[in-house]
Amino acid sequence: MDGKVFNRVEKKYLITNSEKKKLMSLIKKHMKPDKYHESLVYNIYFDNDSFDFINQSIDWTDFKEKVRARSYGGYDRVFLEIKTKIRGKENNIGYKRRVMIAHSDFKKLIKKKASVEELSKQAIETGNDIQIAKEVDYLINYFDLSPKILVIYNRTSYKGENDLRITFDEKLKYRDHNLELKNKKNDKIYFKDDRNIIMEIKAGGALPLWLVKKLSELKIYPQRFSKIGKIYQKIRKEQNV
Repeated sequence: MDGKVFNRVEKKYLITNSEKKKLMSLIKKHMKPDKYHESLVYNIYFDNDSFDFINQSIDWTDFKEKVRARSYGGYDRVFLEIKTKIRGKENNIGYKRRVMIAHSDFKKLIKKKASVEELSKQAIETGNDIQIAKEVDYLINYFDLSPKILVIYNRTSYKGENDLRITFDEKLKYRDHNLELKNKKNDKIYFKDDRNIIMEIKAGGALPLWLVKKLSELKIYPQRFSKIGKIYQKIRKEQNV
């Protein structure tokens, strides 16, 4: 959670618990638990009333951008993030820039009583942080963005050599009202079948051979899966839109 800017190749997979166990027997030999190994992740996605940003994820455009607030259970900071993804011929390249504000200040931002730049000043560490805060403010104001959907999941993460990182996101839930960064009794569960774990592999370059061989052996292949895109589609279906 310390990093502010990320640039890496990203691949997503939908797997079963059985497949995860088979992968873990090898992952534990080559990787270590990340600094924040287990976390409960809350994401509030911002969009306009036409949901233009989320529809980029659904349409799989060559360039797409997300603005979201991310918080971790038990952590008193909120990250305001801009996540950009550029689709390549073989791999998707993801860029993520984020700046912190205090958890208690998040409502001030939502109520438009203060800007990200103003609220982030206490947590700003470099001049680059100020620039990121200004970028978030610009996107929110220019596109008239506001909180639309909350996505919650449990994440376990592992790190390896050459910036390799593998995460497993489970118990995916969501809601599109009462958008507070905490669980509610009316949270809805997304997955209804056994293939309910989202594995994401992030790397600074090519994947290691041991991992490629295991994925091939288990016949696990990359899939297009946007959490917010899929959840938005499900919400529209529930609303008969």
